[in-house]
Amino acid sequence: MRLNDLHPGEGARKSAKRVGRGPGSGLGKTAGRGHKGQKSRSGGYHKVGFEGGQMPLQRRVPKRGFRSVTPQAAEVRLDSLGRLSGDVDLMALKQAKIVPRDAARAKVIASGKIESAVNLKGVAASAGAVKAIEAAGGSVENG
Repeated sequence: MRLNDLHPGEGARKSAKRVGRGPGSGLGKTAGRGHKGQKSRSGGYHKVGFEGGQMPLQRRVPKRGFRSVTPQAAEVRLDSLGRLSGDVDLMALKQAKIVPRDAARAKVIASGKIESAVNLKGVAASAGAVKAIEAAGGSVENG
């Protein structure tokens, strides 16, 4: 077998329609476009969704809502973190209802005061929040 012997299988390639080539072709005269009207003319067509001047469906239906697909990040204030004690991770914050259940991650921000010692694990914290937690006798371990 040689490269010049290769050809597609029988019926694999259908020949193109040759429109407007006489009555014997079956697509002569109007070439499959019917009689008169915008769709029969050359260059005559309309944009997708156009309804002849009537208000199109996509504009008649009211706009409704949007939900972001990005995972939600929650902010945790120092004073709300002070309600917990011991080891605190994202699951503990969700159980205490400090962050929403659908939160994918959380970050502690330096807002408010903290007196209790908290060991933060796997939760991000701002530089000011880290200082405040360590000053209260706690620790921050980002994992």
